[in-house]
Amino acid sequence: MSGGAPEGIRPAKIGPAKIGPEKIGMTHCFLPTAMTYFFPLRLTIRHGALGWGLALMLSLQPTPSSAQEWRYWGGDAGGTKYSTLQEIDKSNVSELEVAWVYDTGDRSDGTSPEAPSRSTFESTPLLIDGVMYLTSPFARLIALDPESGEELWVFDPKLNKIARFSLYINRGVSYWTDGERRRLLLADQTGRLFSIDAATGKPDPGFGEDGVIDLSEGMVSEAQPGGYGLTSPVAVCGDVIVAGARVTDGLAHGPSGDIRGFDAYSGEQRWRFNVVPRPGEFGHDTWEGDSWKDRGGTNSWSVSSVDEENGLVFVPLTSPSTDFYGGDRHGANLFGNSLVALDCKTGQRRWHYQTIHHDLWDWDLPAQPMLITVQRDGKDVAAVAQLAKTGFVFLFDRLTGEPLFEIEERPVPIGDVPGEQYWPTQPHPVKPPPFARQSMTRDEVTNVTPESRKECLEALQDAVIDGPLFRPISEKFTVMFPDTNGGPNWGGGSYDPTTATLYVNSMDVGSLKRMVERPEGSEIPYRARSGPHGRFWDSNEYPCVKPPWGSLTAIDMNKGEHRWRVTLGEFDELTAKGVPPTGAPNLGGSIVTAGGLVFIAATNDERFRAFDKDTGKTLWETRLPASGHAVPITYQGPKNGKQYVAIAAGGGNKYNKKFMSKLVVFSLP
Repeated sequence: MSGGAPEGIRPAKIGPAKIGPEKIGMTHCFLPTAMTYFFPLRLTIRHGALGWGLALMLSLQPTPSSAQEWRYWGGDAGGTKYSTLQEIDKSNVSELEVAWVYDTGDRSDGTSPEAPSRSTFESTPLLIDGVMYLTSPFARLIALDPESGEELWVFDPKLNKIARFSLYINRGVSYWTDGERRRLLLADQTGRLFSIDAATGKPDPGFGEDGVIDLSEGMVSEAQPGGYGLTSPVAVCGDVIVAGARVTDGLAHGPSGDIRGFDAYSGEQRWRFNVVPRPGEFGHDTWEGDSWKDRGGTNSWSVSSVDEENGLVFVPLTSPSTDFYGGDRHGANLFGNSLVALDCKTGQRRWHYQTIHHDLWDWDLPAQPMLITVQRDGKDVAAVAQLAKTGFVFLFDRLTGEPLFEIEERPVPIGDVPGEQYWPTQPHPVKPPPFARQSMTRDEVTNVTPESRKECLEALQDAVIDGPLFRPISEKFTVMFPDTNGGPNWGGGSYDPTTATLYVNSMDVGSLKRMVERPEGSEIPYRARSGPHGRFWDSNEYPCVKPPWGSLTAIDMNKGEHRWRVTLGEFDELTAKGVPPTGAPNLGGSIVTAGGLVFIAATNDERFRAFDKDTGKTLWETRLPASGHAVPITYQGPKNGKQYVAIAAGGGNKYNKKFMSKLVVFSLP
């Protein structure tokens, strides 16, 4: 063994519009199979309202409208993004047309002194009790009539836009009710969490200080400086709010990524789970010496899932800081890159699985865990599926953490950067097969145009190209697949419970990086430096590997086999030259419906598409005003009964130079 991450009210734009290990050798812990964790039903009165037990019981009661609405970011608390609506189906989806468009007006290209960062519109709206709730890139919360787009009210948290962000992002809100109170939970990039009355848009005066708590308190200090904020919605389990955060990951000693539980009534902190274990805690021995102290990263910037019946929250964690160098953090580094199941009420760890030991590639767990049911030996098994940036799908028993498909610890290459400790093995699921490219050879350099091939070969002249997944980055330029964006990203997958099929979009874009020695006295001695264009693409942002560059894959989760795989996206100018659709870089996700359809935008070609869920055939395609880097929703109009499909079209982000923030809503004529 060699040594051992707004202002004001704007009118709605309505009407038709033409838009075109426990230890390293045992990486998870098991609970007895028969052990099921239940909350006791308590009829105690808290803060003038019914307590945890009854609130949870009420939340589990089916409501007549729940199937027609979109009450959670992922469609349901388990993030399956599945809808039982079927008015729009395979036979008529081609007739979809724009029903209405709403422009939040919040956009930035990063050139204004008042808004020096760029924006991206990644919001997934909610549809609850006949009202749509949408967030803007500047974290404004907007209530809309879901049939017309008419604006009902706006809450503006007055985001400090001068505080520099990598991007202005807000992916949406969460909803909490005890059967009497109805609250929207809005987090922003400065670390504030607001509790907003769903009927009026006013802050709840009983929550924190006049409706807001500062989540950055106790997480940022002189010893742990840097950015702290939230870009994704919090999780809700009973009357506990579970929050992670996005933190600075370029500093070895940065803000804490700990997961915390807060009282939904008062905003008071109930518990804190240390993602980097302290002395005496389980996993502390996976950090050599004092390397655990004030360690940054190991946070959860994405979306968590909740098993309300069993009182568990499933949290996807990222790599420890810094991203690409771990010479100052020898060890497996729990709970970095781990899926962790926590008790909602206490924050205690029930089980975990570490998907990468001692991460040196910034391959976070980016997507919401999916709580699904699969068949094993003719019986239903409650499971959780976790997508990884590497293109792997990890599938576990939801209560015990036992893998439902075998996971092998396989030897991986060892690097040569001085001071680094390379972990000799990494987990590889035997099933399902990877759904994203994990390596390339020199023979796979792009040939879409002579110019692109020439430019890419020049960038690769002295680079290390051939090699498997988990090959370390060396002091020579090294091709890394996938890139730090994946594979998949925060958009995650969708799951059809009627066929046990998981649908996931991914991209085949790599990185070209090398480790560079830093000046003497630096906090860490090496940092990663990217190639000439940041990612492994040419000056036109055509990836330097042969297509496909983007895919949509359907996976049978009972058998662990791919059902089908299709190319997702294109570059218009290449298509015009006669190049077959190449696929495109994509950020966002899909939904699947009982109408037999998979809806997805995500690609940087400004398209919104519907696929046949059984075959992968494209059944409908339209052009948006900007690329839809978001997850769509579908819902039924509360008055007219029509089915609608909505997508945030914003462009921006890492793949677009068009900045917009329009919600586009479709229906049948």
